[in-house]
This record gives sequence, structure tokens and C-alpha cells, in this order.
Amino acid sequence: MSESTRMNRIDLNGDLGESFGAWRMGNDDALLALLSSANIACGFHAGDPEIIRHTVAQAVAHGVAIGAHVSLPDLQGFGRREMSMTPAEVHALTLYQIGALHAFTRAAGTRLTHVKPHGALYNMAARDAVLANAIARAVRDFDPRLRLFGLAGSALVEAGKALGLAVAREAFVDRRYRADGSLQPRREEGAVIEDVELATAQALGIARDGEARTLDGHRVQLHADTLCLHGDGAHAVQLAGRLRQALEAAGMRIAAPGAT
Repeated sequence: MSESTRMNRIDLNGDLGESFGAWRMGNDDALLALLSSANIACGFHAGDPEIIRHTVAQAVAHGVAIGAHVSLPDLQGFGRREMSMTPAEVHALTLYQIGALHAFTRAAGTRLTHVKPHGALYNMAARDAVLANAIARAVRDFDPRLRLFGLAGSALVEAGKALGLAVAREAFVDRRYRADGSLQPRREEGAVIEDVELATAQALGIARDGEARTLDGHRVQLHADTLCLHGDGAHAVQLAGRLRQALEAAGMRIAAPGAT
């Protein structure tokens, strides 16, 4: 693939399968018609066997690439609370969750394409090279053909590269950034962009110009292969539709990483 072709394509991914039992989160079926990749919860922060089975089946029906959305073991906190874990524990829990989702993709006659950490684990691995290496090793040990999704410019992306994995540099359409390229913590006011047009403008800036702006106006350089929107957002489906329309109008082809 030529450089010009690569620069005119972007993946649009969503964190899905995050319902649990009788509790429902998001409108995954509608979102899957608009995305190119889905990161499906594996039961540690959300999801249960039937939710996983259904989400995988819907992803297959829509031709959406399927990834394992691995997390710290924190159902009550939705995987957003940091925990003290050894590298061996992180390696094991990553491997365990990839295996769980692999069972469902195999039964559905498809395959996993990528792995993406969730929540606190994602942010910890973005800054901690040792934990990042543990996650990347688990991905490689399971299947070195899998792609590793990580925050653009983070330790996780570098760990994947160092182990010979294909990586996808990720940026977020509905989260604010700090000047150093890290995500603004959710506990801070304005960290989540709830306005559809503001989120779309940020996504276009990242995909087209390689940059985003912080709340105080600083420019952050972001070289992204994939854009994430959160399936649990109140306007997630509306945002996905508007975002896809805007990206395509800007001449971007929306496709999963590695797709021909």
C-alpha cells in the first residue's frame, strides 16, 4: 500500500459488548453498522457469555473487525480503577481474556484481528513500559498476527513494535487531551466531549491534520491509525453517523487496519 493511500484511510473503532446480564449499555447493534472495528469486552470489566456471543455475531453480520477489549478484573468499577498488578498477573489476565473472546470468534467462523486494553489498564500501559511489555507479550504469545491498539505516542505502542507486532496508534474523538498527548482524566471537568459537532471537529483535525487542541488551546500532535468513540456515550450512534459522514466527505476511506 502506498503512503498516500495509507494517509487517506482511517479506522473507526468502538468499545462494545459492555452490557451485563439484565443491565444494558449502549446501542451496539446500531453502532456496528457505522464502525470498521469493534473492541468487545471479555467479561472482566463488562460483558457476559451471551452478550459476547451476540456482539460477535452482529460484528460478523456487519463485516466489522473484532478485537478483544481486555481489562483489569473490576466489574463494579467498570475497569476504570487502577489496581496494583505484577507484570506476570497482567500477562496472564490479558492472555485469559483473549482466549475467551477467541472461543466465540472461532465458533462464529471468524477470527480475532486485534487486542485493545480498556480503561485503567489502557492508561497504565500507556505510561508504564513494564506493564506495556506484559500486555504485548501476551498478545504475541497468543497469536503474533494480532494487532495491538494503543494510545498514539504511548509506551504500549512502543512495546508492541519492539516485539514485532503490528500496531494501531489510537486517538479519541470524544476525549480531551493534555499538552503531553495523554488523555485528560475523566474526573476532571470537560474531559469527555459530549457535543457531537465538537467531537466530530476533533476527529477531523486528528485524521486530516494530525493534531488536536487541549481545553486551554495548546496543539497536540497526534498521528493516528484508528479513531475511537465510546459505545456507552449518550449520543454514540448519532456521533458515529455524523463522524462517518464527515470523514468520508473529507476524502477519508474508513477501513479496519490491515484491510485490503
